[in-house]
Amino acid sequence: MADADTARLCSEVVRSVFGPLTATVASLLLTHGRLALPQLIRLSKLKPRIVRAAILVLVQHNLLWHAQSDEGEVFEVNADECLMRLRYGRYVWTAEQLYGTAGAEIVELILDHGKLRLPDIISQLSVYDPIKAPAVLAQTLHKLVGEGYLKPSTILSHLSPRDKRIRYEAEEKRKISGFPTAKEMREAKEVAEARMKREEEEAEQVGMKRKAGDHSYKSSKRKALEEDMEVDDTVHFRVNCERFNVHIRNKLFETVASERHNQCAGTVLRATLKATESKQRKLTDIRSDSTSLANIAMHLPDDLDLAAGLAVQSSKKLPTMTLLKEYLGILASADNPTPTGRTAAFVSLSGSKVQVEFEIIARRLRRRVLEAVARERHGDEGVRIIRLLLDTAMMDEKQISKVGMMATKDVRPLLSAMSAESLVSLQEVPKSADRNPTRMFYLWYVDLQKAYNVLLGNMYKMLYNIAARRQAEQDEPNLKAVLEKRQRSDVSQDEERLLTRNERELLAQWEKKMEKLTVLEMRVEEAVFILRDLGTFTINEE
Repeated sequence: MADADTARLCSEVVRSVFGPLTATVASLLLTHGRLALPQLIRLSKLKPRIVRAAILVLVQHNLLWHAQSDEGEVFEVNADECLMRLRYGRYVWTAEQLYGTAGAEIVELILDHGKLRLPDIISQLSVYDPIKAPAVLAQTLHKLVGEGYLKPSTILSHLSPRDKRIRYEAEEKRKISGFPTAKEMREAKEVAEARMKREEEEAEQVGMKRKAGDHSYKSSKRKALEEDMEVDDTVHFRVNCERFNVHIRNKLFETVASERHNQCAGTVLRATLKATESKQRKLTDIRSDSTSLANIAMHLPDDLDLAAGLAVQSSKKLPTMTLLKEYLGILASADNPTPTGRTAAFVSLSGSKVQVEFEIIARRLRRRVLEAVARERHGDEGVRIIRLLLDTAMMDEKQISKVGMMATKDVRPLLSAMSAESLVSLQEVPKSADRNPTRMFYLWYVDLQKAYNVLLGNMYKMLYNIAARRQAEQDEPNLKAVLEKRQRSDVSQDEERLLTRNERELLAQWEKKMEKLTVLEMRVEEAVFILRDLGTFTINEE
């Protein structure tokens, strides 16, 4: 069962896409948790056929999980998949950048339908070009499936991962004789996780099959094996959101490197990520696979002038490999071989091998979001306190005032305000066994996980408010009439002549508001991506 902010946002996302009736069913599942069909019918007060249709729509679009309980089959909302719909536009744009128009059309069609088979995709997209389009679409679809951008929809993908984990752990614990020790419990969890991972890897292979009638001997090389494989016509495919999220992460890291150093440094980091991009399948990777300098140089643009971003003393033109080593040294903070320098690094160097440190960069980005919120609400003094507490673990009020060079009368209300927003937390240390409040040490510290969770909830509130504001703007009576008039075929072909000046000005104002709301939504969604998707690593920043 999702929390209140997540439930409201998911309900609004479902309402904007599938309408109010489907949103009613989704809202009940989000607020009440798992429910069976009779319970949904009773609580929603809708006709049974409408509830069944809403469930079918949500299952088709991968927004519901199935589970078996004592009451029979129950349903649960996949909140993560629901929130991913806010990024569907970026997924289509990424597919177009990678595979052209055909790739964008395939991804957009699957996102619109939830899951589709190969013949259905080709038949719908080759209507206007039935001769050449099928071959191009089949080739592009083969690349999308082979690279992991599309994954097969199996029975296991409709079951809750939490249920599978609990069941597998219970099976492993039953194999233990006697009272299980902590080590045996930990091993049971590891075996359950490995089993789930193995099932996911096996499920990804379902979508490809060997070409019929081709039993000739082939080399064991990967390229030769891929040529023997083709997309299975009987398998339904869905979009693999995590594979597209990898591209969003890489683009974000490139932008951060450009802001931290310069544009050339960002381009070098992009080339480093490109060199191992085919092996980056999940956001949980701590670091990328190692790659060589020569491989990175192959992914640099031909017209890139690396010397433009460095203060080179020599008048001679330096080799590209020399300049590349300089940039990688800068990105690795080679001039500062201390723990502080390592936390500011983007890559790590080990001889001639280079690795991108995903966990270190993500940790730094999450901390930057926390400091940005503290600066916006409490000024530079709030950021100073957070940095001080993160560097020194726990301090009392007097120590914060002394080390932070702030007046005590200013520190106390500031700490209280920050504590109310969960930016800082308070730890009580009793001096005696009676735990008398007058004989206690009160130590302040930053609980990062708690702070990030509160910030994420606030981000969900903002996204919901943006969606509500957009809907309120569209429901304004005068604007609604103009928008309906604009949808007429004759008006859409000649808006200048068939719309009055007041109507055109009203539409221009509305489009400007929508643009501002879209930009704001993208910025908030980027912060959500940093806090939630890049927050999968263990919090250990002290």
